[in-house]
Amino acid sequence: MPPAQPPRSSEADLARRLARLEAVEEIKALKHRYLRACDAKDPKVFRECFVDAGAAVDYGVLGSFDADGMAAVFEKIALQKVDGKNVILDMHHGLHPDITVHDDEHASGRWTLKFRQVNLVENTETVMTGEYDDEYLVEGGRWKIAACRFTQNWSITRPVDESCRIH
Repeated sequence: MPPAQPPRSSEADLARRLARLEAVEEIKALKHRYLRACDAKDPKVFRECFVDAGAAVDYGVLGSFDADGMAAVFEKIALQKVDGKNVILDMHHGLHPDITVHDDEHASGRWTLKFRQVNLVENTETVMTGEYDDEYLVEGGRWKIAACRFTQNWSITRPVDESCRIH
């Protein structure tokens, strides 16, 4: 007796599966674009990652905002300069994406954040980790962040002494 053959997928089923995989990859690229914009201090690209209106952004100790409000906080904190040099140096690493595509225009995702910041105003270094819980929508043919909640797991802030040199 020949071995049992797996059931054949219909073309429609294959098309749905392919569309889901493409959506997951587009959402990953969106989150990476967002994280790079944070580190590159690019408020325009940062803002473009969110829906045009109605985004709900909750960053815990930083507060809750819409996307425009969060972009303003981002500019105020991340873009600080002294003598023409940035004094807030950030490094965001988004890991372990767990993305669920609900339909052609709705998805949700969870990401682990590894964050490091050197604050040259306060002479401190902060290392932190936490979880992003996101909701995504298709707007204008592209996936965008509709809601983003960050929950901090832990954080350590320590002094940076005068012997440290930032290059």
